[in-house]
Amino acid sequence: MTVSIIEKINNLKKKKNAVILAHNYQSAEIQDIADFTGDSLELSRKAADTSADVIVFCGVLFMAQTAAILSPKKTVLLPDKTAGCPMADMITAKQLGELKQKYPDAVVVCYVNSPAQVKAISDYCCTSSNAVDIVNSIDAKKKIIFVPDKNLGQVVSERTGRDMVLWPGYCPTHIFATADDVKKIQAAHPDAVTLAHPECPKPVRDCADELLSTGQMLKYAGKSDKKEFIIATEMGIIHTLKKQNPDKTFYPASEKFICPNMKKITLEKVLFSLEDNKYIIKVPQDIAQKAKSALDKMVAVLPKG
Repeated sequence: MTVSIIEKINNLKKKKNAVILAHNYQSAEIQDIADFTGDSLELSRKAADTSADVIVFCGVLFMAQTAAILSPKKTVLLPDKTAGCPMADMITAKQLGELKQKYPDAVVVCYVNSPAQVKAISDYCCTSSNAVDIVNSIDAKKKIIFVPDKNLGQVVSERTGRDMVLWPGYCPTHIFATADDVKKIQAAHPDAVTLAHPECPKPVRDCADELLSTGQMLKYAGKSDKKEFIIATEMGIIHTLKKQNPDKTFYPASEKFICPNMKKITLEKVLFSLEDNKYIIKVPQDIAQKAKSALDKMVAVLPKG
């Protein structure tokens, strides 16, 4: 049955000139059928560059919105319209507007995990892989408002030394795991290198050898001469890590690192999406135009290192 679904998906892709983009947190079967997998920045670039007429975005709503803003002439589909991001929902344009009034001279940097309306009133957008470089590119005298992730914001502030106003948002998946969880795995595998996502809370970040985006984790593991790794982020990435590095071993820092929204997308939903053009993601033109300015800056800045 699964083979026939994949065949149908591939036939429809050719017929509709469609491309499938999948985030590193998607399930193994979704990553395996994707034309491109990656982190938010890599997928944003693919969305902007692809010559496909249809983009099937296997991720969550803010990612599909980003693709729709960067590719206004393409049809962007999200196979499950309920696949949202709780962190993105922790900030609204109204709340950011009120914060901007409190700090009228501040520059607003918003994490890509945010609603299109928030991006529209931000100066810069960033991902976890280029947030430090984006902030370093801003006039050193300027105060910075960073929304919505306080954990990534703390990492950026520590690495840049910048004065930043942090919104108290966070990723529920990344705070499921505790430092005790990580330390137990580290004790069981003392030779393993611990890689953590900057969305992790500080006690978990403090256990890590490296703080990296998912895309950076893949590059790091590929180049490293180490053979064992503890991965402190959503477990979906371990599939690609193993696929790219069959001679290396990867341990989840905690079995709790599962994003229920990322796992909503299935092969059947991808097929239905292509068959019926479900669900088309559109961003109102006035919001899209304003948000595009912040997103263009994000896509233009390659993370250093």
